[in-house]
Amino acid sequence: MKVSVVTRSGRELIKGGLELTDSATVADLQEAIHKKSKLLWVIRTMQRLTLPVPSGSKERPTVLNYKKSLKEYTEGNELTVVFKDLGTQVNYSTLFFFEYLGPLVLYPIFYYFPVYKIFGYKGERVIHPVQTYAMYYWCFHYFKRIMETFFVHRFSHATSPLSNVFRNCAYYWTFGAWIAYYVNHPLYTPVSDLQMKIGFAVGAICQVSNFYCHILLRNLRKSDGGGYQIPRGFLFNIVTCANYTTEIYQWLGFNIATQTVAGIVFMVVAAAIMTNWALAKHRRLKKMDDLNIPGDGETIYAAAC
Repeated sequence: MKVSVVTRSGRELIKGGLELTDSATVADLQEAIHKKSKLLWVIRTMQRLTLPVPSGSKERPTVLNYKKSLKEYTEGNELTVVFKDLGTQVNYSTLFFFEYLGPLVLYPIFYYFPVYKIFGYKGERVIHPVQTYAMYYWCFHYFKRIMETFFVHRFSHATSPLSNVFRNCAYYWTFGAWIAYYVNHPLYTPVSDLQMKIGFAVGAICQVSNFYCHILLRNLRKSDGGGYQIPRGFLFNIVTCANYTTEIYQWLGFNIATQTVAGIVFMVVAAAIMTNWALAKHRRLKKMDDLNIPGDGETIYAAAC
């Protein structure tokens, strides 16, 4: 089988193409590119191979699965694939671990140590019950997220650009430190006991519901990353992306209980981001449902959720 490898601009990456056996897989093609290309540093997690998209078409390109045979992507003995350099990549589990590790570590530092004295405050600190409960709630949330990353989530894409680690860590770590500083500050004014209990109760219910939503999503995807189906059951019968809904409402509960500007800003920003993801996924799932096709597991865990 002859395989022509071109760039997105149409330039031939490997002069004359590659000759592979009829039984060759996409992984074999990747290995051949690695050996023949001048880009000798290219490894499997740093490249993406897709089928060409007709000029003017708005369809998303078909990504070649490294486990599949090349024969599955062509009816003849010739195949053209488009090569894209993805740059330095990291596993999604690595990305999620580091972005969640920051808030998990930073928050207790602001609770247990007099960080506020660095900023000039010299008064004594009295720890209110809500500050203690908030610390437990916060740490449980991010510990849960890390455990879900390694033991629950099944990712549709194996890797993410390294730059996303710095971007996501900046987002989570900055908000984590900002919220922790104000919630644990000696001048913090707690809400009423009833409001605190209502807030944490709402948050706890949503945390459990969020975990259950992730279990349902995991069960829709096979271990090899394929076969994704439209979510059904539980809150998915009411809203398309129930995992995002419960995520937003668990932060609403936290903010009812703690009531800080920093926490509210974090919730609003997070809600805006997840709403954008949810609308995009709703459109894709609606199209999938209209066409009555099962889907290929392309994006449900492509980003933090």
